[in-house]
Amino acid sequence: MTMSLRFDPASFVRAALLFVVLVLLATFGRNLGWVRSFLGDVLAVGWVFYAIRAFVKARACSIAAIAFAIGVAVELVQLLLTSFDVQIPNRILRIVFGATPDWWDILAYAMGAALVLGVNLLSSAREREIQGKS
Repeated sequence: MTMSLRFDPASFVRAALLFVVLVLLATFGRNLGWVRSFLGDVLAVGWVFYAIRAFVKARACSIAAIAFAIGVAVELVQLLLTSFDVQIPNRILRIVFGATPDWWDILAYAMGAALVLGVNLLSSAREREIQGKS
């Protein structure tokens, strides 16, 4: 299947809800330790997945791979910024990109991609079951 543009309201709503959770974690989750950092990265891949899926029709595994790659790219940017001692002056961009590269983040991104694929697989199976009963 090729990629094509379309609008999926359910994915848009999921992306919006995940965005709200991520903003809350980033702004109020300072004292939540691993929940803010690790779980936030897991959820970030889910947000990217559903944000793309809201506007692009493609196989779920393709979108999950793109979401994972975006997470890895963010980690690479963090590594380069740290290596070259570059400071991002904008506070919001510092929150979005983070400041410290960490290999655990890549594991979190992989878990996020696996999670959205699992949720997609379960919802697809449920839809097929519902359609089979009608």
